[in-house]
Amino acid sequence: MRVCRISINHFRGIKGAVLHLPKHAVLIGDNNTGKTTILEALDLALGPDRLNRTPPIDEHDFHQGQYLAELAPDAAEGDDGDAVAAALGPNEPAPAEDHDAKAPRIEIEVTIADLSEEQLARFGDSVEFWDSKADTFYDAPNPEGIDPAHIVEALRVTFHGWYDAEEDDFEGRTYFTRSLLDGGTQVLFTKKDKQACGFLYLRSLRTGTRALSLERGSLLDIILRLKEVRPQMWEDTLATLSGFSVAADPDLGITGVLESINTALKKYVPKEWGIEPHLKVSNLTRDHLRKVITAFIATGEGQHAAPYYRQGTGTINMLVLAMLSQIAADKQNVIFAMEEPETAIPPYAQKRIVHEIRQLASQALFTSHSPYVLEEFAIEETVVLGRDSEGVLSRKPISLPDNVKLKRYRQQFRVRFCEGLLARRILVAEGATEASAFPVVCRRLSELKPDTYRSLEAMGVCVVDADSETNIPGMARLYRDLGKRTFALCDKQEAAHQAAIEQEVECLLMHGEKGFEAMVLKGTTEDALKRFAATIDWPQDLTQTFPDPVAQATDALAAYFKKNKGNWGISDFLAQCSEDEIPEWLRQACTRLKDICDPPPPAEAAAQTEAGEPGAPADGTD
Repeated sequence: MRVCRISINHFRGIKGAVLHLPKHAVLIGDNNTGKTTILEALDLALGPDRLNRTPPIDEHDFHQGQYLAELAPDAAEGDDGDAVAAALGPNEPAPAEDHDAKAPRIEIEVTIADLSEEQLARFGDSVEFWDSKADTFYDAPNPEGIDPAHIVEALRVTFHGWYDAEEDDFEGRTYFTRSLLDGGTQVLFTKKDKQACGFLYLRSLRTGTRALSLERGSLLDIILRLKEVRPQMWEDTLATLSGFSVAADPDLGITGVLESINTALKKYVPKEWGIEPHLKVSNLTRDHLRKVITAFIATGEGQHAAPYYRQGTGTINMLVLAMLSQIAADKQNVIFAMEEPETAIPPYAQKRIVHEIRQLASQALFTSHSPYVLEEFAIEETVVLGRDSEGVLSRKPISLPDNVKLKRYRQQFRVRFCEGLLARRILVAEGATEASAFPVVCRRLSELKPDTYRSLEAMGVCVVDADSETNIPGMARLYRDLGKRTFALCDKQEAAHQAAIEQEVECLLMHGEKGFEAMVLKGTTEDALKRFAATIDWPQDLTQTFPDPVAQATDALAAYFKKNKGNWGISDFLAQCSEDEIPEWLRQACTRLKDICDPPPPAEAAAQTEAGEPGAPADGTD
């Protein structure tokens, strides 16, 4: 069993989306792209306990908070949900806004394929056929067409969420999609039906805080229900607690205070109204016991035990994993959706979590920002998400350029590719020197003049080392095709290669020297060079060549930077420079990138142009 397709309309930050999912997948993208929203959408449609909340949705679950008819976009414009309708096809349900202009609705359609025999027997009347090669439903009138192995049984369910004006509250229901298409009676996809699908959504720490409690819906409660264990402990426990009075010893002083309260009470009311106040350890109800009964775990070498939720975050997460293995072993057919498995977990444990869940689950869906998690997934299992300004979410396939072979991608994934996949803006640097030095320059300038400059981190720009100027076009194309904004930083290039780079990037930052170190040495001041030269622990071979490196600062540092190329030598120099000591080209490159990533208001930009402030092309050309 697996979710092979999900379509989302008007839910949170997603105006429209249609995503096809592999058997196992990791969802990646910059923050606020929509990764968690996808998992929340699956939980609304398939989670057996989600709709027990009252209400199941609220104002903020509607795209841009639009849930009233007067706030809905004009249906005549025909733009709301177009992306979903186009992807679904002409014979499938259209978004709510297209056929119901009264008020917008949240619509989430989930297609589940690879059904088990038990599920086929249960959902037989609603089963359709899914073409796993074409990623669409098979609806040809030829019965023999379903014989190939890639045509499999599938089930569609649809969640609708809306605002009920009469009740002044929000409602949500999940239906069998075929009952919506037939135009007849809408058939609910009930809690029992959802339990047969086995969807579990693990919200990292939020799941761990009540994993080993007896609260309804906790992991321990799920395990007990799966094992059909109904502990008959409530009556005995309540009876024992009811006979135990807290602080009954007169020496404690509490009973004396309670007796004085009781004496005063008798002066004003008859005994039928209430007398004899005393303290108990709980409300003496089952629901209250479910909330307060908690597992304790021994820590360290001693015998002292503490509540499980007071353990370290990593311990709690591993405890959750252990409980998940119990659930999967009992249920056999489970879809796990898990947020950020790397939270408070060392790298080796991150990998173990991924491997274990992939083995336990019929489908595993993760969100992550960890390279150790991401590298455990093949390219086709890595779902890179991008959302445009209109709120349409889509998956961007990873297409390696000719100069990036699969072997290189895997070997250098952590150091050269991972960070770029997780960012919105990518600066492809020619080599290690540029990749290490330029972020330092931007950070230093932002510290000196925060109103004029911004650090790359503040602009959301990730620097990727291309390892050679010849690799820049291919690396830039890789990220550009994923919907990223791409920039490049390099030395002076020949016209043909410069044109090839400019074709792949939004902005090329190219200085006029043959070497980053040469540009810095020519653009800085003598005082800055001498000051830095006096702080260095000079290598013995260079002291033989330059007996007095401070007096020979320019030549000595040129040799030093060459010897330490890519090892932060030039970065350390730039980090101690004042604004005037930083080369003008670097200052202009920083302001140009800032203006592109965070454009000033039109009036301010016009004033800058009239004043001739920095921001002109910094490409080293005339």
